[in-house]
Amino acid sequence: MRILITGAGGFAGSHLADYLLAQDQHEIWGVNLIPNRPHYLDERVALVVANLCSPEETYTLLNEIKPDRIYHLAGQASPAKSWDDPWDTIENNIRAQLNIFQSCLKLNLKETRVLAVGSSDEYGRLELSDLPAREDSPLRADSPYGVSKIAQDFMGQSYFLSHGLPVVRVRPFNHIGPRQSPIFVAPNFARQIVAIERGEAQAVIHVGNLKAERDFTDVRDTVRGYVAALEKGELGEVYNIASGIVRPISKVLDGLLLCADRFIRVEEDSSRFRPSDIERQHGDASKLRKHTDWEPTIPFEQSLQDLLNYERENFK
Repeated sequence: MRILITGAGGFAGSHLADYLLAQDQHEIWGVNLIPNRPHYLDERVALVVANLCSPEETYTLLNEIKPDRIYHLAGQASPAKSWDDPWDTIENNIRAQLNIFQSCLKLNLKETRVLAVGSSDEYGRLELSDLPAREDSPLRADSPYGVSKIAQDFMGQSYFLSHGLPVVRVRPFNHIGPRQSPIFVAPNFARQIVAIERGEAQAVIHVGNLKAERDFTDVRDTVRGYVAALEKGELGEVYNIASGIVRPISKVLDGLLLCADRFIRVEEDSSRFRPSDIERQHGDASKLRKHTDWEPTIPFEQSLQDLLNYERENFK
């Protein structure tokens, strides 16, 4: 198959490319907003530069490639960053996906399956009695990012219902592992540890809210879930991708500190707290398991070790 990954140079996009290339039977195309190829993106990925917020560029891209599958991973991915410029997050996340759907219709790509990637942030501030979140749980987004993901999610549903586009939707919970941006908590901790190990910083790690509880899945398991959902899931349906295990952020820090080569003191930094932070969030992925047999396989401790080793090798 000819497969297009938007955001191929990103965290999940690059791991998805690795997974699909390992099957050795697909032609993989990637689209990036900037021309620079990340060092970790496999050279076998045919990388195209395009602005998906442009209807014309999106149409041209899909007309040239005519993919059999589209994994739409591009977008602004940080809930914290969405508070700095809410409209930028909402506009970019909604517009890019809308352009993809509209281009598929204009080009009559009715057999091209599209994965619309939402987020666990769609669930937002659920009551503890509503957890773990199921696909039919209330959506109570409490950030502009979460709002944008609800819009993407429901847009995928509407284009399936109204136009018959073969869209599958997913709501991944927190995923961690190598290559993640340091604007996220786990790689931020890891980079601070690496700087301390190199003698570039004092043996103190600065943290925000460590009490918040999250559902962490290794990114390499998450992208397997993307493929499983798109290939084996029911068209028009939505699937959680989650480990089902809830851990406080402090467990991420503790796991990374256990891998450090020296003792490091922990200090709270008020500037690292979000304007809005959910107490607990975890998901029920039994629907995905039932429909596809997907299961997470990579232990939490391995995810942290791999992340820290990656930062040791690549953090400049």
